[in-house]
Amino acid sequence: MSHSEPTSPRFATRAIHVGQEPDPMTGATVPPLHLSSTFTQESPGRHKGYEYSRSGNPTRGGLERALASLEGGSACAAFASGSAATAAVFATLAPGDKVVAYSDVYGGTYRLLKDVFEGFGLVPVFTDDLSPASFQALVDDHTKLVWIETPTNPLLRCLDIAALAKITHEAGALLAVDNTFATPALQLPIGLGADYVIHSTTKYIGGHSDLIGGAVIVKDASLLERISFLQNAMGGVPGPFDCYLQHRGLKTLALRMERHCENAMALARHLQGHARLSAVVYPFLEDHPDYELARRQMCDGGGMVTIVFGDPSNSGGHGSNSAGLSAIRFCQSLKVFALAESLGGVESLACHPAIMTHASIPPEVREARGVTDGLVRLSVGIEDIADLIADVDQALSQA
Repeated sequence: MSHSEPTSPRFATRAIHVGQEPDPMTGATVPPLHLSSTFTQESPGRHKGYEYSRSGNPTRGGLERALASLEGGSACAAFASGSAATAAVFATLAPGDKVVAYSDVYGGTYRLLKDVFEGFGLVPVFTDDLSPASFQALVDDHTKLVWIETPTNPLLRCLDIAALAKITHEAGALLAVDNTFATPALQLPIGLGADYVIHSTTKYIGGHSDLIGGAVIVKDASLLERISFLQNAMGGVPGPFDCYLQHRGLKTLALRMERHCENAMALARHLQGHARLSAVVYPFLEDHPDYELARRQMCDGGGMVTIVFGDPSNSGGHGSNSAGLSAIRFCQSLKVFALAESLGGVESLACHPAIMTHASIPPEVREARGVTDGLVRLSVGIEDIADLIADVDQALSQA
């Protein structure tokens, strides 16, 4: 894989070496894991850069340097979860501030905006139209933040980061991009104009379904001042062992994403035109509505495939009860794919968003946005593709 590298050395080299410098005391190639909650001071206020692990920890600092480098940002703050990272960005705003977002967002992000921060005075506005013109019409003097995911969760639509950055900045607002699905291995939002990049590092960054984490990377170091204050003040920080696991995951991110993308594309092509499916969605399929944009701002299509049950000849049929039952039977019949929330691990996962990840969105809102009962989201892992195809085929026969 290749994309425009923000600095030298190149991506895969930085993923292994940045923040992983040999230990100066012992020469250990892998830096030690710093589990200490507190740090001894020479005298009051005189220390070696660390006081208390909520405020800063050497293991966390190494991870933050690595993530900032890979995203082409100036600095990073790591959090205990993707939701904690998202909440920190929203918490930089004030009552009356408007947040414009594309409607196809992770259910937890919708919940934070509508059920938490709207109660504190933020004004979330969602658009079902992902065109730059739609955002242009909504962004005004009260808008302080535009929030997007690309590709989106779970419909895998792609939004034009560079065009939205221009619109956002002309209005004096900031652009935040959730880059969890693409990862910096495939897409660099900061290079396209984004001010914040947010990750659930639980997913592809960690890569092994054994940790929870999040991160905020900033284009301008001044933006990190408030984020870091909130990181410390609200206390949503990751423990050092989770940081160690995330950093270890980064070392194989480039290799893993190659296999995720290869398998996802092969599975998507195999499923195209299947009689039981009304849609097979993958950004690098030629029939994807955002295909040209995806090819322009991503270097590969990612590891996520969305399928929708229903009669392909009846575009409205995918929302039927029959399609929902077929989706459930399909999920129950999988053997290699695990039916589980989350995504981005080496193992393949299947998710029914309407019941699982997006259940916090009211059904009428969810359905209107296309997250129907017949929709299944597949996180395609790095297993042998023949086994994944065989598993999906047998599950489809049961559906």
